[in-house]
Amino acid sequence: MAGPLAGYRILEIAGIGPGPFGAMMLADMGAEVIRVERPGPGMWPNPSMDLLGRGRRSIAMDLKNEDGVAALLRLVETSDALLEGFRPGVMERLGLGPDICLERNPRLVYGRMTGWGQTGPLANAAGHDINYIALAGALDPIGRKGQPPTIPLNLVGDFGGGGLILAYGIVCALLERHQSGKGQVVDAAMVDGAAALMTIFHATQQLGFQNEERGTNMLDSGAHFYDAYETKDGKWISIGSFEPQFYALLLQKLELDPAEFPQMDQAKWPELKERVAALFLERTRDDWCALLEGTDVCFAPVLSIAESREHPHNTARGTFIEINGVGQPRPCPRFSRTDSEIERLPPSAGEHTDEILTESGFGGDEIKALREAGAVG
Repeated sequence: MAGPLAGYRILEIAGIGPGPFGAMMLADMGAEVIRVERPGPGMWPNPSMDLLGRGRRSIAMDLKNEDGVAALLRLVETSDALLEGFRPGVMERLGLGPDICLERNPRLVYGRMTGWGQTGPLANAAGHDINYIALAGALDPIGRKGQPPTIPLNLVGDFGGGGLILAYGIVCALLERHQSGKGQVVDAAMVDGAAALMTIFHATQQLGFQNEERGTNMLDSGAHFYDAYETKDGKWISIGSFEPQFYALLLQKLELDPAEFPQMDQAKWPELKERVAALFLERTRDDWCALLEGTDVCFAPVLSIAESREHPHNTARGTFIEINGVGQPRPCPRFSRTDSEIERLPPSAGEHTDEILTESGFGGDEIKALREAGAVG
């Protein structure tokens, strides 16, 4: 495997959302990630489209079967980390809690991914991304004036505040292990991660720079120089002329009088936004790209998911790659010496069961017995 995490072996107890994303980030960096799935068909009718499952192998184990649990604990003995995304207490009831796993392998990093965290009054309640970011104070500020909060897909909770924080925590614990020689438990909660993403806004709110009313601040569509605007052909562009020099260039490019467009007069922002919006409606998105793209105006067209894979800048950098006809983002970040690549397609559930068991020291008769007992599939 290529990448800075080559040589590390990580067990992923299969789940949905943030867990698979965190495991993908680790696999993208070269870690050997083994996905432990339930016997039977996987969640995706076409496994090759399960892009969050790329870069790893799959073993099917019934973790409600005591032989399956015993087999997994043998894999734990030779692994560097394990990650799971069940509600608190589920792994303990299966006989696979951190105490048991760390007893079998004291160097193991045990990553736990939940919405509310392992402790607290809501720890055992059901929830989803929207709920976690709502409680973290990350949902309320997102949206336009007079409109309900805008749901930012599930980027802020599941992926940014969840899976990415989980992967970061596991890598931090692996680094610490080089000093102590000991593993530990990583408690990654989406409510914590989403709150961390909001750090700067806690500062601006307490300083009085952040209005409580959404859509009235500089970065939430309140300012006329930091927003998305519709164009003549029904498409959209983005303007982020935050710094004074960039704003001055924007006015120059749009042939607007600086005396009529004071940048920081917040009382005039609604009026100025209407005037700028009307101006952008006069030309197509391509026209505005020809005038503004690549300048210090801080401009970009608002692209669809499909369009983003074809933009010349992304093409030049190889931001997106195609594997077996499936377009997808390439691993990031990039490294000058140990860069990574996707070396395995998303697996079918249990595709590598015998292979992984054999590598882990199980004999042919043991594997046959596990199959007969329904412990693996």
